[in-house]
Amino acid sequence: MMENKKKSLHNSGAWVGVGTAIGVAVYALTSEPTWIAVGVAIGAALSWRKPK
Repeated sequence: MMENKKKSLHNSGAWVGVGTAIGVAVYALTSEPTWIAVGVAIGAALSWRKPK
């Protein structure tokens, strides 16, 4: 039987993409491009895991 694996954002690129999307949304509201970089940084921070 196949195991049902819970789908989640384990891929670091996914978190960077989510952060970028949030940054672009805030950029659209404020017209300040700094928010895109902030979103990318937040996504990268969320995807970082301490090596074992």
